[in-house]
Amino acid sequence: MPAKVFSSALYGIDAKLVEVETDISFGLHSFCIVGLPDKSIDEAKDRVNSAIKNSGFEYPKKTNQKITINLAPADIKKEGSLYDLPIALSYLLASGQISFDFEGKMFLGELSLSGKVRGVNGVLSCVSLAKSEGFDEVIVPYENFYEASLIKGIKIVPVKSLFECVEYLNGSFSINVPEIGKNEINDQEKNEIDFSFIKGQEQAKRALCVAAAGGHNILMSGPPGSGKTMLAKAFLSILPDLTEEEKIETTKIYSVAGKIEQKNKLISKRPFRSPHHSASLVALVGGGKNAKPGEVSLAHNGVLFLDEFPEFSKQAIDALRQPLEDRKITVARSSGSFSYPANIMLVATQNPCPCGYYETDQKECICTASSILKYKKKISGPVLDRIDIHINVPLVDHKKLAFGNDSQKDQTKKAKELVKKARLFQQKRFKGKISTNSQMNAKDIHKYCFLEKKLESFLLDVSKKHNLSTRSYFKVIKLARTIADMEESKDIKMHHLAEAVQYRVKV
Repeated sequence: MPAKVFSSALYGIDAKLVEVETDISFGLHSFCIVGLPDKSIDEAKDRVNSAIKNSGFEYPKKTNQKITINLAPADIKKEGSLYDLPIALSYLLASGQISFDFEGKMFLGELSLSGKVRGVNGVLSCVSLAKSEGFDEVIVPYENFYEASLIKGIKIVPVKSLFECVEYLNGSFSINVPEIGKNEINDQEKNEIDFSFIKGQEQAKRALCVAAAGGHNILMSGPPGSGKTMLAKAFLSILPDLTEEEKIETTKIYSVAGKIEQKNKLISKRPFRSPHHSASLVALVGGGKNAKPGEVSLAHNGVLFLDEFPEFSKQAIDALRQPLEDRKITVARSSGSFSYPANIMLVATQNPCPCGYYETDQKECICTASSILKYKKKISGPVLDRIDIHINVPLVDHKKLAFGNDSQKDQTKKAKELVKKARLFQQKRFKGKISTNSQMNAKDIHKYCFLEKKLESFLLDVSKKHNLSTRSYFKVIKLARTIADMEESKDIKMHHLAEAVQYRVKV
């Protein structure tokens, strides 16, 4: 009679239920794992055999047995080492060496040759699945306990070894569940850079406040040394704190990607990802042989900062079209199509030309007309059209650089309060359907962004004069709605629309 235990398979950042079945019959020795496993699972045979032997049980290779392990359903690709523990338990159950009720229990964990249970990636997604499927408890590696405990309402059992797990299932051993201390939570840290460190650039700071308030993307253009990179890093300091739901969602992505630190299990600070311009397409959008989230998804619920935007490969830049529009990235592979969330705020910077001094008084530009044109053509029109705010960041007047100038001391605090107030205004309006103005579709715009005839006529005139696309036209309305929210205004007024226009066109 085949034995069965439950585990799960990672599919993108989500998990799917997997049944680990074991059948043992007499005959020449063979140990076969079926069910669309990859190479890492095929290697589990030797790890499981040694772990069972060194834990004091009858191991598969000791006798002539035909052992078949089936990972069902067979149409889902199985990857990783998290099936070691369930395979070992399924074998011990089928061979009659142990007996326990497998219903309501899910098992995850990699085994060492000595029988120790090691941590695995993606535990948060697996535990979330177990809860939704009605499981009572999940047996996880001890080092994954704090991560798994982020999902409330389900029992988490941490084990250190295969022997300890068997003893627990037999009822002869009580697991000491560690307490979740504050040191296991990544508490909100203060940002190293905020607006108080940046002298001048009031227009850029205002634009960043608008971007933060409505979740808009922003492109800053200016010569070297004007403070673009510093402004981008300070942007994180004015963003609202993550909600509990956003913390779990963000941590799930980092768990699947294997980027959660040992003692800081919960991602409680908005991500700030800053890949180098030499990053490959796969590193940026995700994928690869064993599909993993890329920088775009790792920035989910946070900021993706692309410094020297035109220096990225054209292929990588154009790949941003889908995530900027749909707020998700879909990676198609032969093994399946994976969708990763990408609700990001893009903050990009660029110089006016390759040398950086075109149309500035700082230095003479040494670029040729053709090199400037080639530089600007690196960012395609469709990508630029998806960036809500376009601003110039000029060089700062040297008089403003004096350390004695403390007029900006509370600027970060005031900006964050303004952003928080605008976000609350939007939450009341959308009632959970969406979270920010940048996520509004055409139906939402018509419902929440009514323009008087005078304002509509003004925007139409601007659109004709500057040849704004339909997308840009509606992005101006979204920006105006955000600016109005920052003043807690129910209606969009002329000065709101006028400010929004200057973020889209050069005046």
